[in-house]
Amino acid sequence: MTTSTFPPAHRVKPRPRKFSEWLDRQASTLFITPAVVLILVFSIFPLVASLIIAFSRFRLGAGSYRVRWVGLKNFEKQFFGSEQFHFLGTFNGMSVLGWVVSVSVAFALLWWLYRYCRTKFWWLGFIGRIISALMFFALALLFSATLLSGSQFGTLGVTLFYVFAGCTLQFAIGLGIALLCAQPIRGRTFFRVLFFIPLMITPIGIGYAFRMLADTTKGPFSPLWQWAGLGNFSWATDPWAARVFIIIGDSWQWIPFVFIILLAALENIPKDQQEAAEVDGASGWQIFREITWPQLLPVAATVMLIRLIEAFKLVDLPNIMTAGGPGIATESMSLHSYFAWRSLDLGQSAAIAYLLLFVTVVLCVSFFNYVVIGKLRHAA
Repeated sequence: MTTSTFPPAHRVKPRPRKFSEWLDRQASTLFITPAVVLILVFSIFPLVASLIIAFSRFRLGAGSYRVRWVGLKNFEKQFFGSEQFHFLGTFNGMSVLGWVVSVSVAFALLWWLYRYCRTKFWWLGFIGRIISALMFFALALLFSATLLSGSQFGTLGVTLFYVFAGCTLQFAIGLGIALLCAQPIRGRTFFRVLFFIPLMITPIGIGYAFRMLADTTKGPFSPLWQWAGLGNFSWATDPWAARVFIIIGDSWQWIPFVFIILLAALENIPKDQQEAAEVDGASGWQIFREITWPQLLPVAATVMLIRLIEAFKLVDLPNIMTAGGPGIATESMSLHSYFAWRSLDLGQSAAIAYLLLFVTVVLCVSFFNYVVIGKLRHAA
């Protein structure tokens, strides 16, 4: 009989498994941590650095730089200083129409706040509505004192014109094309691909293409311009014509985005209710208003919110097509910040960028809270 060389069972020490079990439980977190850290470093650091620069005067020197804290002077310069005409516009007195619009907007906002206080009052919601109301009243005063009074508005007004006019046009055309391509027509697959192509072109390419197409003397459509009697018309020297051409170019690029998402939402709507409405004799407009639109509303609101955020950052087309001209007539806030950065005025550039961030956040949050959520609650 041989004696076993293995030690008794009670003397065998179990291998430590606590660390390996912990490692297995935390594997997903450990794998994603490096990516999260890199994103935070490349996102938070520029945000903090630009915030410091926005409250400072940054000067570059030979092999060095100098930063001096100036507080709110960079922002004060945009509102009350030498850059007021550039950011807000010129103020030469308000017309009667401007006063009427401003007073009407003020009464409408006060009535809106009064109704909120009478129905469902909440302090946090009331503070948010106060901020939104002050923003909308300030914008009403701005446009009343500039656009409605015959004065020139600055980059803030130009940006808001691009946002509201451009997004409205893009949504209307994109929704119309989506409704058309959702119908059982021949060749709709071909048209879906065709309408999606502009979204795959870079904004710089679109800027140069529309700059060439809009040339009234040597462009491909110059015979058409000549026939219409506009052969000598220079759209780049007319402020409103230049803004309209930029909106057309921006809409040509972004209509496919609205179109493809709304088309996907339309094709996911059940057809049972529509067919039942058709049997009951409902018209096409009634079917769209009572059945299609309420189910399309959440997707449509999301699309518009994304487009609003993107439209505030418009910089490529004004830079390529007009370089912000004539004067500053087509210069957006993003382009304004870029020009300040290019002239090495980094404090002003950062201040303009943060003003753009504030306007974008307030308007987009207001749109989401008061339009999107309000419509969804009403539809429910």
